[in-house]
Amino acid sequence: MPKLDVLDFAWWEITGKCQLACDHCYASSGPDGTHGSLSVADWRRVITQTREAGARMGQFIGGEPTLHPALPQLVQHALSAGMEVEIYTNLVHVTPELWETFRLPGVHLATSYYSDRSDEHEAITKRPSLRATTKNIVRAQELGIPLRVGVIGVLDGQRTGQAIASLERLGVAEIGYDNLREVGRGVRENGPGVDQLCGNCGDRRVAISPTGEVWPCVFSRWLPVGNVRQTSLPGIVTGEKFAQIASELREEFGTRARPCRPDPCSPDCSPSCQPQNNCRPADNCLPNYNCGPCPPRDKNCKPVMNCDPNKCRPDKK
Repeated sequence: MPKLDVLDFAWWEITGKCQLACDHCYASSGPDGTHGSLSVADWRRVITQTREAGARMGQFIGGEPTLHPALPQLVQHALSAGMEVEIYTNLVHVTPELWETFRLPGVHLATSYYSDRSDEHEAITKRPSLRATTKNIVRAQELGIPLRVGVIGVLDGQRTGQAIASLERLGVAEIGYDNLREVGRGVRENGPGVDQLCGNCGDRRVAISPTGEVWPCVFSRWLPVGNVRQTSLPGIVTGEKFAQIASELREEFGTRARPCRPDPCSPDCSPSCQPQNNCRPADNCLPNYNCGPCPPRDKNCKPVMNCDPNKCRPDKK
């Protein structure tokens, strides 16, 4: 049983290594990345402490979490601690052992998708990936593994509408959309800042990096609140620095909230706006589906079910 009730959700960023080299990667991960300085024993301790702090859901992310050799045992540890888990993977390469892990009760999958055309998809990921990702999306569907897919708008004129249509034809039920976040290699003009966040950072959720740094979320990497190599995770999230940063973020998010204009493709619709229900981007249109705040529907709702890690999606009706 949890010793505290201060967290609902945590991102466990277990590696900075990835087969892909996406230009927009918020974590700046890629083939030259590493698993960082946290040992498997460290991660087991962090997962245990995440549950002790009250969280019932955690997400393994990277980098590409399937490249960490201990992923199966870390998933098992989280499940044994009484948590559900989501694995955010590019689905480029899945071994038989990983498929067995993915099929465990309490495990969910998530992945990103960019285009229905391999040349455009590859222009974003910098590696041939569309065919493998699509094949493994189909395989996950066949195995009955809970799966959600986030379409990310990165390029001008990107075929995001066609990508969503393609996923719908594959039978994917949970499809979200998000624009580029200017963090890591995603920086274009504005750079990292509160305007790149969805409005929920530090609200009963945290992210832990491969080096042990703790942030209010995976996108707020310029706001470290502690390190699990020096302080326990419950100690960090109940500490003065976390409380100060969380308070400053709430204040900032509160000042920017405003109603959306009716047009979901309006450039005036900011990340804090509430999108129209059942909306989908038109071809070559990149509406912002981010909603803030993104509260659970009830106290038992898992944040990950309505939120693409820090990327909210409209609930289906």
